[in-house]
Amino acid sequence: MAEPVVRIPDAKVALSTASVYPESTATAFEIAARLGYDGVEVMVWTDPVSQDIEALRRLSDYHGVPVLAVHAPCLLITQRVWSTDPWVKLQRARAAAEKLGASTVVVHPPFRWQRQYARDFVTGIWRMADETDVRFAVENMYPWRYRDREMLAYAPDWDVTKYDYRHFTVDLSHTATARTDAMAMIGRMGDRLGHVHLADGNGSAKDEHLVPGRGTQPCAELLTGLAGSGFDGHVVIEVNTRRAMSAAEREADLAEALAFARLHLASPSTSPSSPAPSSSPTPSSSAAPSASPSAAPSSAKRSGPSSARSSRTGSRGMRPS
Repeated sequence: MAEPVVRIPDAKVALSTASVYPESTATAFEIAARLGYDGVEVMVWTDPVSQDIEALRRLSDYHGVPVLAVHAPCLLITQRVWSTDPWVKLQRARAAAEKLGASTVVVHPPFRWQRQYARDFVTGIWRMADETDVRFAVENMYPWRYRDREMLAYAPDWDVTKYDYRHFTVDLSHTATARTDAMAMIGRMGDRLGHVHLADGNGSAKDEHLVPGRGTQPCAELLTGLAGSGFDGHVVIEVNTRRAMSAAEREADLAEALAFARLHLASPSTSPSSPAPSSSPTPSSSAAPSASPSAAPSSAKRSGPSSARSSRTGSRGMRPS
C-alpha cells in the first residue's frame, strides 16, 4: 500500500481588503504581506485607493502582494462608485482586473429594483465573459429578513445556481444567512465553482462573516473537498473584524483564518493522483453538473447564450456591511 501523502491544491489563499474594515485598503496589503497571504481581493468601495488602479499597483509592488481578484462595487453603499450604471461598473472592474493581473471579478446579482439590469443580467454576464479571460464569478446571496418577514432583494434570484452562469463564487456567510445547505449548493455549482469567500455564520438574519470555524457552516468540509478535486480558483478570507478592540486582535483573527484555510486545504491522499475520498463531498463534476454550460442542471433557467459554447478556462482565480 502506498504511503499517504498530503495533497495541496493550486488554490491560493487571499485576503479580502474588506476584512480589515474600518481600516484602509492600504492596511490590508500591509497585513496580507506580514501574515503570509498569497494575495488580496480588492473590494472596490468608498475608499479612494480601492478605486485607483495605479495606487493599487503601487501597493501590490511595494508589499510584494499580488491582486488576485477584484470585487465589483455592488453594495448599497457603492451605488455611485465607478458610475451609477451597473454595466459600467463591471466594465471598469474587468479593466482593473486585466491591468492588475487578477484572474477573477466577483459580482453580486442585481437588486430587484434594478429592473433592466436584472432582466439582462444573465445574458450580459455571458457576453462580458466572452470578451476576456477574466472570470466573472457570480456570488450567492440571501433573502433579507426582519423579524418574521422575508424580502427577496436580489434578481433573478439570490440562489445563483438557479441560473446558468459560467463561474460561481460561493460565500459561506451568505449560505448561513440564507439558511440553505451549503454543500448542496456547492454540489449544484459543480466544476463552475471558480472562487470561494471563506467565512462562517450561525444562521443569523445578519450577514455575520465570522472567522471560519466559529460558526455552523461546513468550512473545513468545503476546503477538504477542494483539496481533492483539482480546484484552481482562489480561496478568499472575507471576515468581519470591525469589533476587534485593537490592531493586534484584528491580525490575530486574520492569522487564525489563514491557518484554518491552510490546514484544511492540505488533504491526505494515498497517491498524488488519487481522487478525493468518497466520504468528502467535493464541488467536482462527479458530484454535480459539468462545467460546460450545456450540462447545466435541467432546472436552471437558461437566459444566456447558446449552451454550445465551451467554457473559457480562466487562470486561477464584505464588505463593510
